[in-house]
Formats: sequence, structure tokens, C-alpha cells
Amino acid sequence: MSNPQAIIVEDDKNTADIFAAALKTSGYETEIIDDGHQAQKRLEETVPNLVLLDLHLPNITGDKILDQIIQDARYKDTYVIIASADSQLTKYQQYKKQEKLITLLKPVSFDQLSAISARLLRA
Repeated sequence: MSNPQAIIVEDDKNTADIFAAALKTSGYETEIIDDGHQAQKRLEETVPNLVLLDLHLPNITGDKILDQIIQDARYKDTYVIIASADSQLTKYQQYKKQEKLITLLKPVSFDQLSAISARLLRA
């Protein structure tokens, strides 16, 4: 059985690398995408177990990608963690009303993300 898949959509390379390392410690295989348009195309091709999503991305914003995930029934079992420095972050949790949506205000620590992602695997 293969490891669960996580797609990290984050345009800051250092942050993306930290996120990938934290998810790998929890057992995920990770893929990093640094552009909203590329992420949208990749999500048309695959259904990961987890999407870690920044809101402020080049070309297509994270909220558009989130809408794509929410509207597509293939993603009903996919967890989405929004990690953003946007102080309006909580509106996404309330507005979207998705039980598989978690919002985290940056900076997100390695230990915090590792613990949350491990918990999601057991859920």
C-alpha cells in the first residue's frame, strides 16, 4: 500500500520545503507546486489525500483553487489545510463551512504541521 499523497501549493521555497519535511515525518509523499495555475492543472489530474494551500499565489489565487476542490465531488475525502499570513484567514473556515478544511495562520511551525497532519491520517 502506498503512502498517502499531499500536494503543497506554496510559492515560498523555504516554507514549502519545511511543510514538505513536516508532512513526510507524518508519512505523506509530497509534491510541491509554486504556482496557482500549475496547481489547478495538477489537481485536475490527481486526487491527493491532503492539499496544503497558500492563498497568495502567482497566476491563480488560492481561494480559486479552494473553490475548485470544494465543488468537485472527487475531493470529498481530501483534507485541505490553508496556511496563510492573511489575517482574514478565519473567514475561509466560516464561509466555506467544510469539515475537512483547516486554517492555519503563518508562521506555521514544523511541529504544529507535523502533529496536525499525523492526526488527519488517523481520522
